[in-house]
Amino acid sequence: MITKIKKRILSKLSVVGTFLMLCATPQAAASLVGVEFHEAASDMMINSLQAQPQNSFLKKMYTQLFFVPVWINERSLSSFAQELFTQIKEDETLGHSTRLYGDMLELEEKVKKIYGSPSSLAQKVDLEFKIAQLYKGYADYTLYGSINWGAFQARLSNLKVKDIGAAWVTYKPKESPVSLIESALMNGSLREEFQNATPNEYRYKELRKALVQYLKIQQDGGWAPVPLSGTLTVGQPYKAVPFLRERLRVTGDYQSCSGSNENKIYDNCLKEAVIRFQKRNGLEAKGIIGQATIKALNQSIERRIAVIRLNLDRIKWLKERNEKRHIIINIPSFSLYFEENGKLRQEMGVITGTRKNPTPIFSNRVKQIVLNPYWNVPESIIQKEMIPKLLRNANAMAREKIEIHSGWGEDGKRINPASVDWSQYRYSKTVPFRFAQVPGMHNALGKVKFLFPNEFSVYMHDTPTKGLFNRTTRAFSHGCIRLSKPIDLLKTFSTFNATVDFDKSQETLKGKKMTYLNLDNSVPIDVVYLTAWIDHDGKLQFRDDVYGYDEMQLKSYRNW
Repeated sequence: MITKIKKRILSKLSVVGTFLMLCATPQAAASLVGVEFHEAASDMMINSLQAQPQNSFLKKMYTQLFFVPVWINERSLSSFAQELFTQIKEDETLGHSTRLYGDMLELEEKVKKIYGSPSSLAQKVDLEFKIAQLYKGYADYTLYGSINWGAFQARLSNLKVKDIGAAWVTYKPKESPVSLIESALMNGSLREEFQNATPNEYRYKELRKALVQYLKIQQDGGWAPVPLSGTLTVGQPYKAVPFLRERLRVTGDYQSCSGSNENKIYDNCLKEAVIRFQKRNGLEAKGIIGQATIKALNQSIERRIAVIRLNLDRIKWLKERNEKRHIIINIPSFSLYFEENGKLRQEMGVITGTRKNPTPIFSNRVKQIVLNPYWNVPESIIQKEMIPKLLRNANAMAREKIEIHSGWGEDGKRINPASVDWSQYRYSKTVPFRFAQVPGMHNALGKVKFLFPNEFSVYMHDTPTKGLFNRTTRAFSHGCIRLSKPIDLLKTFSTFNATVDFDKSQETLKGKKMTYLNLDNSVPIDVVYLTAWIDHDGKLQFRDDVYGYDEMQLKSYRNW
């Protein structure tokens, strides 16, 4: 076995050597020196790692790399080790009090001792492994973040006891610590590979800059609580005004105006700053300071930093998209964003699931539009809401224009609800009847629905309850996504789908005939949960934790 692996090492060294000669750089030439040292180090590494379990990081990494040393040379560290140390030092998001940063400092001292005086091959191989472990920690921090997804999924499962069917589908980052260092060895730069692995969507890099800005605010002392109570009237003096002004100045919401005295008067300049702050926090933006605004103002700098970090880590686990068009539903902001070529083409308000019936977080593709849809009532709603109504009044469904058919097939015969003993299905595992609300303005799905087939039976649709869009918090549905401007979205789809004739669709919508429109250009859709993000205008946004997921994830958030 050892002989076989050794041949692979020599083969790998030969390939790397040829590659580096072709590169013809000083770094490449230096790497060719000391092949004998690397071969001896490789032999020792093979023997040292034999006893380790197959799933250990060191064994997996060095097996993949044919046991070639990555971090050490005979007389100095490799360029990759130097890049790693520099990367950790220059990472402004990584606190100097973290264990990871402390480990890096300790290893720097160890490097000085080993290369500053005579040392054995065994000492250098030990250093190789220790730097590899440091790399693993930093790569995990950078690529995967600090959310314990296993613990979070367990907490979601526990909600089933309360009859809450919550779901969050994650998509593992494309790079791993092993694949990233492998690419770095082939391409010659660890720093560049870390940069290439940085998410490009959801304005991740801009949100990271906001984190650095808030860490600087924290370093400078943060902000004091604003002692506010009651309503402020423009033109009147208040003791809390200087605190309010300073709080808004720190986060850039307050910008001095000409003619503003900056005293205790609540003037228009300060009111405009309050409005800017309210917009960034999803509050009613009229400059009237109520309890919700006071609560947002008095969120501590530590809490804000924690929430920004949390959302940076969420973005790392979202599905990567490299397409012209992209629909994003952000649950905490109750908004739909239609992006085209990375720019915002369309935005509208949405209604999402209640805390009891949360909209799942997942990714899919919009493939079909239905005009004048029937609403096939989900079995859970039939049992929880429809059957209790039928037990009180056999004609309850007729009032809501809901037909009841035998079986869930489309060809099921319509039945008389008075002929069924509904009590036997109140808590049964299945209900052998299909409840279908006929098309029309009264229909719970309104006049249009957008399908992206998924395991959760969730889709976007119109709604007859338009008045709910006037609310700032809009968690009212059973899990599906209600659109404030479904016809506008239909029109948008018609501009790049020959199968969607907007004018003809408008005529169809005047009637009640259900019509399916298959899209020749489907669009990726991502239902996400971001409570902090950078909007399309470059502004940092915060929203309330409507489903309590921030708290659940922060409970087991990893400390580095």
